[in-house]
Amino acid sequence: MTALDQDDTRLPEAANGMRAPTRAGELREQLEQMILDGRLEPGERLDEMELARRFGLSRTPVREAIKALLAIGLVETRGRQGTHVALLSIPALIEMFDVMSALEGLCARLAARRATPAERAGMRKVHEELVEAYNSGDPVAFYKVNQKFHDQLYEAAHTHFIADQAIQLRRRIGAYRMRATYQPGRMLSTLTEHVRIMDAIDASDPEAARKAASDHVQLLGDQLTDFISSLPAHMSRAQ
Repeated sequence: MTALDQDDTRLPEAANGMRAPTRAGELREQLEQMILDGRLEPGERLDEMELARRFGLSRTPVREAIKALLAIGLVETRGRQGTHVALLSIPALIEMFDVMSALEGLCARLAARRATPAERAGMRKVHEELVEAYNSGDPVAFYKVNQKFHDQLYEAAHTHFIADQAIQLRRRIGAYRMRATYQPGRMLSTLTEHVRIMDAIDASDPEAARKAASDHVQLLGDQLTDFISSLPAHMSRAQ
């Protein structure tokens, strides 16, 4: 990639004539991914000068990127303490998982009615990738492929607003959801639960698909308490 020009906040035009992403947009995507995969943890401070130095940018695109992350709730300001990766309270986090469960269930219900044969086959193919990631013992790869599976589910639902809401919420709880994935035995359970979802969709059974997808995301009983106890103190705040 060509070195970034500190005096310009936009990249040159793409080869196809369309305007390339802004540098602020490019940085926002990088920071968002770092938050989602845990390289930037909830509560961690984002220093504008340090980020500008790290990514070879002026402070203007850095401010724009942080402003965009503020708009979607991934970061928060704390007055004189500056900007930090957003922290969630345990009650708020549980509510978000509950909403995520409902949205996933609705997408699966719609997928059981609307998914094309190609989309159903696509989910099976991604699931095979997930099995490979599990067998390789790579939790990071597993988490990324798992996101692909859920993206396939949203596409198979042939919805726009509902899928968009699910994706936005997934971003908000991404760092926490990754920790839930890493709980002992959780990856193996994920494989089994995905099969239930796919089987219900292939059988064109909307209610079974909804329940399978909803149960897959929702944290209940011992699973919930184990997840909460695994969170470091710095990753949650008092209500």
